[in-house]
Amino acid sequence: MVLARLIFAFGVAASVAFGQTPPSFSVDGGGGKTITLTTDDLSKMPQHTIKASERGTSATFEGELLSDVLALVNLPTGEKLRGKLMSRYLLVEAADGYRVVFAIPELDQGFTDRKVYLVTQRDGHPLSENEGPFRIVVPDEKRPARWISQVTALKVQQAN
Repeated sequence: MVLARLIFAFGVAASVAFGQTPPSFSVDGGGGKTITLTTDDLSKMPQHTIKASERGTSATFEGELLSDVLALVNLPTGEKLRGKLMSRYLLVEAADGYRVVFAIPELDQGFTDRKVYLVTQRDGHPLSENEGPFRIVVPDEKRPARWISQVTALKVQQAN
């Protein structure tokens, strides 16, 4: 695992050295705060190992809780998440135009024990070009329809 992280870091460093920008995605908290995160930014966050099965194939993913990523844009959580804030949702967008939605309470540990992850590695290696560099994994969902690959943006929005 350490070797995989070093190889990944070397690949990111090499892309920067040759004028390429490291992979990134945007996070819009819906309250005026928008940030851009790179794989390097995510590597500094608490890492989780997730064992999950996708269409009958077991895999081990590495990544962050999606709620931890959303905390970076000051998304209200726990007791602060009530009233009109309960009708907020997260729109996740992919490079190919695919989009999925999560109700904000689905992501809040004050409301559920369900865990949703933003991952960057699979089986000890960076995600493939088809999957990554960023992907959502929801281990306890029966169908992986919201396991969105090639994430480009996270947008918190208000339902009307």
